[in-house]
Amino acid sequence: MALSLPAIMRTTAARLSALYLLLFALCAVLLVLYMTSLSARMLTAQTQETINDEVLGLARAYQRGGLPVLVRVVEARSRQPGANLYLIADTNGQILTGNVQSLEPGVIETEGWTTEPFSYRRFGEGELERQRNPVSDPNDMQSGQSEVQAEGEKGHNAIALVLRLPNQMIMLVGRDLGEPERFRAVIRRALMLALGMMGLGGLLIWFFVGRAALKRIDSVSEASRRIMGGDLSGRLPVTGAGDEFDRLSENLNSMLARIATLNEGLKQVSDNIAHDLKTPLTRLRNRAEATLSGKHRTTDYRQALEGTITESDQLIKTFNAILMISRLEAGYSSESTNRVDLAAAVRDVVELYEPVAEEAGVTLESSVEGNFAVDGNRELIGQALSNIVDNAIKYSTDSTGRPGVRVTLERVGGEIRLTVSDNGQGIPDDADRARVTERFVRLEKSRSQPGSGLGLSLAKAIMTFHNGRLDLLPANPGLSVVMSFPGREEH
Repeated sequence: MALSLPAIMRTTAARLSALYLLLFALCAVLLVLYMTSLSARMLTAQTQETINDEVLGLARAYQRGGLPVLVRVVEARSRQPGANLYLIADTNGQILTGNVQSLEPGVIETEGWTTEPFSYRRFGEGELERQRNPVSDPNDMQSGQSEVQAEGEKGHNAIALVLRLPNQMIMLVGRDLGEPERFRAVIRRALMLALGMMGLGGLLIWFFVGRAALKRIDSVSEASRRIMGGDLSGRLPVTGAGDEFDRLSENLNSMLARIATLNEGLKQVSDNIAHDLKTPLTRLRNRAEATLSGKHRTTDYRQALEGTITESDQLIKTFNAILMISRLEAGYSSESTNRVDLAAAVRDVVELYEPVAEEAGVTLESSVEGNFAVDGNRELIGQALSNIVDNAIKYSTDSTGRPGVRVTLERVGGEIRLTVSDNGQGIPDDADRARVTERFVRLEKSRSQPGSGLGLSLAKAIMTFHNGRLDLLPANPGLSVVMSFPGREEH
């Protein structure tokens, strides 16, 4: 999808790229100015040092032989290749010797270093220009000389030290700034080239990295629109690069998977309520209708009402179990957690169900030794263990003489395992063992026993709430239900 420039600049990636590019450009400009100024100061200092050395040499020559020796030395040095600027003038400023033909007005009027670079022309430059650009008309000749002089003065700049000799004559020693200026120009061009490369690099980074980021964001937005449109199975794209976009997508995908699980659980609860609670409600209606039809004794009405209350209590328990499972699976519960002594909880549940096991003709034994403490809620753990022990008693037999139900508590590695084993028929099929922890699921062979099919579902939800797990394993014969808790660190 093509975007216009205003639309692109409204994106965070484009604004960040522009901001970084502006920052780079500002830093580069400051660097250019600083390096140019620094190089100019260094070259000026070096030039002044060279001129000072020249002046000291001329001063020694003047001390040895006076003005004649000084003039000879100046003339000799003026003819050397790459010579500095030398000039000796009388008190009126008339040039007597040296390699300077003309100066910018006012240069030799003030003694000391020149405050600003000045323009000048060396001897022979006018002749060279006239040879390159011959003119025939005298007027044109005069005009050409003026132009050549202007070009010469404009093209040569120098700094100099002006001194007054003891006889009031003027001596100037200077150095042409052409080489320092060329050096500064090279530095300036190099830094400007660096600035251009930085700008180009910024544009390329935005083009490849920024556009890729925009495409990633567009794909996330498109996936979000599909999900909001009702496609809850959709997920945000993950490229595998491991960057912040992938981390964000993975976290959001985990959240979407959690939401999908909760929605599926809600749908399952609704379906289960519609199917599995239809039978007890129909039974209640039929009982009430049968009681109202015909003439019955007072005791018959009383028995019907008592049966209705019993069925209603069972329905209320079922609804409470469903609500408890939903809250625990959603990670929300008002139940508080603290230190729980599992050994004490096991003893209490075993003591509670001993009469039930005795009435069913099943032996109930426990093996609990040592201190086993976990972080959790004692009431929830007791309810889960009660459901598991109750199921074990229902499906156990005592025909072999072995204990019908056995409860053990042990520490295995970093876990505390609470195991309830029975000697019944068990659940040989792995798929069936996974299904029985779902809501309202009851296998065919368990239809003869009373229950709603919510006991193991509630136990699984309680273990999930405690960051543990519920495993169903074959006991050969029978079934072992293992509640695994993370061990509590003792301080």
